[in-house]
Amino acid sequence: MAGSGKAHLRPESETILRVEDLHVEFPVGGGRTVYAVSGISFDIAKGETLGLVGESGCGKSTTGRAILQLPRPTRGSVKLGGEDLMAMDGEKMRQKRTDLQMIFQDPISSLNPRRMVGEVVAEPLEVWGPHDADEQWKIVSNMLDNVGIDPDVARYKRAHEFSGGQCQRISIARALVMEPELIICDEPVSALDVSVQAQILNMLEDLKAQYGLTLVFIAHDLAVVKNISDRVAVMYLGKMCELSESDELYERPAHPYTSLLLGSTPIPDPLVNIHDVPEAEGELPSPISPPSGCRFRTRCPYADEICERVEPQMRKISDDHYVACHHPLVEAEEVAVSFD
Repeated sequence: MAGSGKAHLRPESETILRVEDLHVEFPVGGGRTVYAVSGISFDIAKGETLGLVGESGCGKSTTGRAILQLPRPTRGSVKLGGEDLMAMDGEKMRQKRTDLQMIFQDPISSLNPRRMVGEVVAEPLEVWGPHDADEQWKIVSNMLDNVGIDPDVARYKRAHEFSGGQCQRISIARALVMEPELIICDEPVSALDVSVQAQILNMLEDLKAQYGLTLVFIAHDLAVVKNISDRVAVMYLGKMCELSESDELYERPAHPYTSLLLGSTPIPDPLVNIHDVPEAEGELPSPISPPSGCRFRTRCPYADEICERVEPQMRKISDDHYVACHHPLVEAEEVAVSFD
């Protein structure tokens, strides 16, 4: 069930990014407000990949953009390397963004169609240096080569002359030229063919090892998240449901919503009975008027009176496995076994 709390946060000295009680709200007129992100907290250690998953509209992409202060969160704190980004003024934040980069979902539209690829990748260097053209090209050429793009071929071509997968490689090169401390990957493979997805994911893993990258990997495809993430956080309607190491989450989901997501993953087997696939009851509530207590209670088969009254808090159920639920599935299974 969707809740709040900070029991899952590690000591600040062990992490590079620490997000606490993050709220992002958008006024929509008529005195109404969209509660896109409502009090979530998480952290990331250097060199770690955090997968952020949930269905469309849960607030994943808004969370990623809020880390970059685009838009600035309504309240809460976002600390990168101990510095609170929300306390920075416009110019200081502009300078700090060299340590933060984003890889967007649509690789083609995220590249300037008027500029040649060599110019697109070199643009951050034109602003922040080095300003010598030959030195810039040396950096750009090396980075394009690292992402599998021939720099001599790409230098004078434009984005429309490349495939979607090639454009995403170029976008990754552009994100890496500033050697950022953190990269937000906003569904970077969802617009690509499955075979190309695998290539991009393998490349990101190689680049992560080569450059010591720290990633926030946002996706709704749980199979993709499992392969690349060290830890996975599950979101529902602007709240955090569950957080765990990747293998543990997939083997022992503790939250009813996590179990539902995993059960909805397509299985490439023609003999599988599709009628056995679990389905959520009811419709996704509006973020303008979210339910009281647990936000998942209107669709949860285990919901009862306490779920309506009390918002669940994140609590530890095993090593590095936390869940915000009044009736976690893991505990229910352990009790059942003890009675056998």
